[in-house]
Amino acid sequence: MNNPIGVLITYKKTTDLREEFKKAIDIGLSSCQLCVWDMDIYTDEKYAAEIKAVLEETKFNVTALWAGWGGPKEWNFTCGPATIGLVPESYRYDRMKDLINASDFAEKVGISKIVSHAGFIPEDPAHPDFTGTVAALRYVVGYMKKKGQYFLFETGQETPVTMLRTIQAIGHDNLGINFDTANLILYGKANTRDALDVFGKYVMETHIKDGEYPTDGLSLGKEVPAGQGKANLPAVFAKLKELGFSGTFTIEREITGEQQIADIIMARDLITGIMKELD
Repeated sequence: MNNPIGVLITYKKTTDLREEFKKAIDIGLSSCQLCVWDMDIYTDEKYAAEIKAVLEETKFNVTALWAGWGGPKEWNFTCGPATIGLVPESYRYDRMKDLINASDFAEKVGISKIVSHAGFIPEDPAHPDFTGTVAALRYVVGYMKKKGQYFLFETGQETPVTMLRTIQAIGHDNLGINFDTANLILYGKANTRDALDVFGKYVMETHIKDGEYPTDGLSLGKEVPAGQGKANLPAVFAKLKELGFSGTFTIEREITGEQQIADIIMARDLITGIMKELD
């Protein structure tokens, strides 16, 4: 097993992308996902031009755009269902437009995969928030299909079966999954390895991170350095190999500073070691 290893880089108006790419290259990483939460970046031509120029200059590989959306967002179990993704009806239309803008932005930059959280998708397929979200995503994903783009669901806020049901209900063939190895645990939705038995064939990209299950009903579980939580990465990688996964192992560590870099390096070494054991 010899998949490329990358890192998640958040892009803001003040980001020095050359420096961020250099940091990744210096620690032996070959790619990144670009994460954007500022909606102005999608619609201001200068940012797309800047990113495209840096990509042409550095030849660094961007495997996906992680597309945020506007409005409030609370990463918890209390207000999360009402604020995250396209599930909340109050924000659905505006966030459809945000994802359309993200698609146009990605096309200008030359990125063909777009990742995002859909939200706390209901288990009940007859629930109006399920049918409404499916209808909204069918339109957005259809728009991306015309551009030769793929939409990838970020895992976490829904059970694996609900994720599978949503993909089937939308019905387009340019759908996939960005498999976050911690989120299903952090949200208390599933065991990471077993989730691959449900939707593994749709996994096109990953976020490699780790975490603990929630210990109360209000807050998410705690993210921890890769290899120190419940994700069971050796078993996950073995199943991904069995599935023929050919995408990138993109490291995500949701802290900042020197410890973040140290944890990314540790994750890189862990991933490399697991892949060697699977050869």
